[in-house]
Amino acid sequence: QVQLVESGGGLVQAGGSLRLSCASSGSIFIINAMGWYRQAPGKQRELVATLNRGGNTNYADSVKGRFTISRDNAKNMVYLQMDSLKPEDTAVYYCFADQSIRTWGQGTQVTVSS
Repeated sequence: QVQLVESGGGLVQAGGSLRLSCASSGSIFIINAMGWYRQAPGKQRELVATLNRGGNTNYADSVKGRFTISRDNAKNMVYLQMDSLKPEDTAVYYCFADQSIRTWGQGTQVTVSS
């Protein structure tokens, strides 16, 4: 199983942008699906975006039109471009990869100030 490391989180004002990166220790070309979840304090972890091997994407309704998931197979990287950020986007964001089991990264904090 691959290991995943997220980066790119931070503090941003509402309306701003961040790009999260997820680096895989191995090839992502054969991984069935990768994506991002987030967990805000006191809330359950929720799906943000997924991207499967065929290039199909899926987004939570709350982020559609604002977030974009992409992958670079050559670099073994998955990205989450987040635009028009809102305070309610504040959460720890986790990258995942679905192979025989689901692998998680350690998470990266995103804080959006009003």
